[in-house]
Amino acid sequence: MQKKGCSEEELFSFLSSVKKNDRAYRKVLSSMCTIPHPVAVRAHNMFIETNLGDPGLFMGTASLEALLVERLGSLLHYKDAGGYSTSGGTESNIQALRIARETGGKKFPNVVVPESAHFSFEKACEILSLELRTVPSDSEFRMDENKIEDYIDKNTVCIVGVAGTTEYGVVDPISYLSDIAGDRGIFLHVDAAFGGLVLPFIKNSPDFDFKLPGVSCISVDPHKMGMSTIPAGCLLVRDPSVFRSTEVDTPYLTVHKECTLCGTRPGGSVAAAFAVLEYLGEEGMKEVVDRCMKNTHKLILGMGELGYPVAVRPTVNVASFLCDKTPKGWQVSRTRAGHMRTVCMPHITEDVIDEFLKDAKEM
Repeated sequence: MQKKGCSEEELFSFLSSVKKNDRAYRKVLSSMCTIPHPVAVRAHNMFIETNLGDPGLFMGTASLEALLVERLGSLLHYKDAGGYSTSGGTESNIQALRIARETGGKKFPNVVVPESAHFSFEKACEILSLELRTVPSDSEFRMDENKIEDYIDKNTVCIVGVAGTTEYGVVDPISYLSDIAGDRGIFLHVDAAFGGLVLPFIKNSPDFDFKLPGVSCISVDPHKMGMSTIPAGCLLVRDPSVFRSTEVDTPYLTVHKECTLCGTRPGGSVAAAFAVLEYLGEEGMKEVVDRCMKNTHKLILGMGELGYPVAVRPTVNVASFLCDKTPKGWQVSRTRAGHMRTVCMPHITEDVIDEFLKDAKEM
């Protein structure tokens, strides 16, 4: 730290020079985040100083968090769901496994996840001392139905399914997992961090949410397809009483107990997430998803014509291709199998897809 502060002009000149080193989103096809919606930015700034870790000081913001949970719960077919805002899918997944461990009552607990599971589950199991069991994928990169039960035993406290996988944009057989979880009394967590705000707006998409009776818990991230400011995740549970299993005493705050993982929690991004959903409504969100899916299909068609077929037909706006090259100037990523991975987020327009395909032709 400098002994004497600098001028505001000098400070923001420096910050601007640093910001120039950030990658602009326009040619980024690898990120599951996007440019925040203008109403998200406005709402975030309005609640910039709020801290949901001490909700008694910010009762208005806490009421927005409750409304956000209610809106998302209703969208995912259970308006009475309990929940709270998180920093995103990683925190939500850690908390889901924490709840499963605490309510499972097993001395040597294990968790069964798909091969396609987000790397946060590896972190969660290491932190929580849980055995991680990974079910292989089938030929379409989904959790293999024929092998799932081979990994479940009397010590299984949680089964995980993914709705909109990070690498291939497919949906695990959640309905089948729901049946197993219901029959065996096992906690079922659905990682819908990405797909949770895509699948409800796609006609005839597979069931994945609280409509299925065996689903116990769902994670969904408004800072992805919800176009909120970062960080904005949400953890939803069918039975709100399970949060008692993660409560700790907080005697010096305005509440005496908290069930959350983080103490300090930003209220700004919660207001932002609520603002976008309220402003767009279901019709507006469907228009956003429709555009993203249209661009995804355009990309799949165009890449196929260039000789780079899609590895599997995705359900959401994530597409991975049998292509080991990258167009110059573009940011894509790679799956564990080495396939080119792309995500058509709201900042990706039809013109951007045309430009990408033009450059891909020259690879």
